[in-house]
Amino acid sequence: MSGPLIVQSDRTVLLEVAHPDAEDARHELAVFAELERAPEHVHTYRITRLGLWNARAAGHTAEQMLETLERFAKFPIPQTVAVDITETVARYGRLVIERDAEGALILTTTDPAVLAEITRSSKVGPLLGIRRTSTVWTLQPWARGQVKQELLKLGWPAEDHAGYTPGTPHVIDLVEDGWAMRGYQQKAIDNFFEGGSGVVVLPCGAGKTIVGAGAMAQADSTTLILVTNTVSARQWRTELLKRTSLTDEEIGEYSGERKEIRPVTIATYQILTAKRKGEFAHLALLDALDWGLIVYDEVHLLPAPVFKLTAELQARRRLGLTATLVREDGRESDVFSLIGPKRFDAPWKEIEAQGFISPAACYEVRIDLPPSDRLEYAASADDERYRLAATAPAKLQVVRDLVAKHEGERILVIGQYLDQIDTLAEVLNAPALTGATPIAERERLYEEFREGRLKVLVVSKVANFSIDLPEATVAIQVSGSFGSRQEEAQRLGRLLRPKESGIPASFYTLVARDTVDQDFAQNRQRFLAEQGYSYTILDAHTLAAA
Repeated sequence: MSGPLIVQSDRTVLLEVAHPDAEDARHELAVFAELERAPEHVHTYRITRLGLWNARAAGHTAEQMLETLERFAKFPIPQTVAVDITETVARYGRLVIERDAEGALILTTTDPAVLAEITRSSKVGPLLGIRRTSTVWTLQPWARGQVKQELLKLGWPAEDHAGYTPGTPHVIDLVEDGWAMRGYQQKAIDNFFEGGSGVVVLPCGAGKTIVGAGAMAQADSTTLILVTNTVSARQWRTELLKRTSLTDEEIGEYSGERKEIRPVTIATYQILTAKRKGEFAHLALLDALDWGLIVYDEVHLLPAPVFKLTAELQARRRLGLTATLVREDGRESDVFSLIGPKRFDAPWKEIEAQGFISPAACYEVRIDLPPSDRLEYAASADDERYRLAATAPAKLQVVRDLVAKHEGERILVIGQYLDQIDTLAEVLNAPALTGATPIAERERLYEEFREGRLKVLVVSKVANFSIDLPEATVAIQVSGSFGSRQEEAQRLGRLLRPKESGIPASFYTLVARDTVDQDFAQNRQRFLAEQGYSYTILDAHTLAAA
């Protein structure tokens, strides 16, 4: 045995990065393990129960996972780990939610001991109806979502075979005019319908919207699409008009600006969670039509209140779309329970190798703070240190140098803090786009950037998600949301859409050396390291001299 993996009894897996088989091992390990740390030479993964169950739901067996570990392991796999993986994966589907001949919800099992165990839970008990046999209990008609949440917490994830309302029929056809569904996109759609509901994970630029359109065409019913913001809603509308038989009159926007309900309605998460006098003011939207499909765009950003609303929508087919299942609030288990498990996951580097997303080089540019700034940083309270490091004035000259280095390319400069964004816009003589920018102005700036009339755009985190800027080739991240892995993935994703220019993408993250800025940057990079991206460390002084 001479592989790149060392499997340890505590369910951690070490990956030797320099090993010739490291990339193949990483590719297969990421199916069921999560990257925890990614320093230069040895990456640490952890095998979790949720990771194993998501892999099982996506069609991977315990035997396949163990075969991966055995094939790439440097030493024999601890027997406890092999047994633990086999038994954990076997827990998935031991409980099944179904409907009986009269349409009532029932919870069934092939193992009476499991059913006896969970029925004694104080959280599950109130969700049950009556005991029919040692292997069948009825469920309260309203409890389908909540019982899945509670069963997952107990370590017994249930498979949901209770079916879905077909919704009001509405014919939606794909119009493949000058484009064709890619193989992995069709596979994602097929896996979704085979599983019933769940999440499709694809890198930014790999066509998640097309997967959504394909699912709508297969469902042929009224559809509610939930998106992050109004700009995203309008991009969805544009794509649906381009890719399907839907007309403008069939697509409605339900946002802060408009309240249209049509056979296909695109609503923002903000409007759905808006409250008036302590109540959700637009909750009626969820039942405004007999929806046959609900699409959750950027499902990793699903606001907490929407989880509670989704628990009551289990009879409607639900499709989550995302580039990463990582949630910084740790509620991945709620996505699994209420939207559904992962049905399809295509590694970023695999899609890149097929030529469907652009190759990208990632750089971490380390910047020394001048003595005065170092002293101010050292004397500051812990909660102020990140802001001081992230907004260090020393970063401004580095941004200038990078913009000059990539003169003529389309460049996004991304920041977290509004005062920093205003300063950058002034220094670069470029427009700034923030949450306060009116929708019409945002759309105008995006369009000028797409057409090449605007080369540099300074943006806040509003541009992290669902923004289609295919010809952007450079992103300069000056500051971010602390250690957010999902944000790092989304920001790189702005560059991955295929480009007519053929110019490779460059992603720079600017970091104040020996500060919490550097610590947070290492955490942000974990997800991309898991996808096979590595960061080249650059020194700001070297960069300026180049």
